[in-house]
Amino acid sequence: MSVSEAGHLLATPAAYTDETRLHQALALLRRQSPVHWVDVPGYTPFWAITRHADVLAIERDHALWLSAPRPVLRAAALDAELETRRARSAGLKTLVHMDDPEHHALRAVGADWFRPKAMRALQTRVGELAKRHIDTMAAYDGRCDFVRQVAAHYPLYVILSLLGLPESDFPRMLRLTQELFGQDDGETGRGGTPQDHTSVLEDFFAYFHDLTAKRRAHPTGDLASQIANARLDGAPLDDNVAASYYVLIATAGHDTTSSTIAGGLEALIRHPDELRRLREDPGLLPSAAEEMIRWVSPVKEFMRTASADTHVRGTPIRKGESVLLSYPSANRDEEIFADPFRFDVGRDPNRHLAFGSGVHYCLGAALARMEIRALFAELVPRLAEVELDGEPAWTATTFVGGLKRLPIRYTLT
Repeated sequence: MSVSEAGHLLATPAAYTDETRLHQALALLRRQSPVHWVDVPGYTPFWAITRHADVLAIERDHALWLSAPRPVLRAAALDAELETRRARSAGLKTLVHMDDPEHHALRAVGADWFRPKAMRALQTRVGELAKRHIDTMAAYDGRCDFVRQVAAHYPLYVILSLLGLPESDFPRMLRLTQELFGQDDGETGRGGTPQDHTSVLEDFFAYFHDLTAKRRAHPTGDLASQIANARLDGAPLDDNVAASYYVLIATAGHDTTSSTIAGGLEALIRHPDELRRLREDPGLLPSAAEEMIRWVSPVKEFMRTASADTHVRGTPIRKGESVLLSYPSANRDEEIFADPFRFDVGRDPNRHLAFGSGVHYCLGAALARMEIRALFAELVPRLAEVELDGEPAWTATTFVGGLKRLPIRYTLT
């Protein structure tokens, strides 16, 4: 594989379905071209940033490196379609899309719901949901698709319960999330055109505009009510900004965690010594959860755009040019991690960047950690035997994703 071919994989959704080849490409870029110009038909060109130190420095310099106008990698045609919608104030406008001071003000709307005090209050409920979903595995007679029957549902129940949505709407939210993040996957996407993607957003917005109206008329003390009735500079949130806030929490708030849980179990199956080690020493659970997050890196990239002429690792980058921050690459960087391709449930320190850094550090990081620990605290002691029951499959994506199938055979005690 050439360096040019390696760079092109970052703009190829199918590349993320072959973890071995992807990581070979990322390792090549780190060695030979850690700041690499990628010019692929159908995409606006960008610089690929693959070293941990560079990703971290860019994340932390939010005055120089802006999220707007290109927060994530998308095909140029889809970017144009979404820009047209934004110009009509009809597009998605989440924390991911914003820079300070707007980002700081809007982040504060939901921040209290994810602080340590709120997490302590949630701990019992999260533990109950973890037990409920592992108990469900016992009803599957020793075989299941862990992604579709367990991992996809457990974090969904946690975050949508926090929002205060009725359980009857959970399947709808799961389907829309999979269509949104799996837009480039023939199995999960609604279709491959920009209009297919925006139709998913329209369905989300229709649902959340209705929810906003209901929570403003009758607040119920949940996170949805907090968002619906929030005020910035004395005025209520714009309906589309409120709906975008819901979309971010309802999608990223569960899909990234479900990907980590599924990928974490797959890693334990492929590294039985580490599963045994974790079973024998439950005190390793916090470090094991961090290692699962590093290993999976469910958010594949964010983009930043230079607000002035600058340099990265000696390479000049002009004002207006964009960089792609590759988290799977940063999280396997040989300069930071000892033996980075070894799955180690006791890894310490573990300076992964899966939650980002700086002002855009993941709002729900503490909740995600709690969910992962709670699920494996229930599963590992009861998992007498487990093995693959077929080939796992990954979602084709360049943004957010992980396993879409993990067939397993197991014995629970």
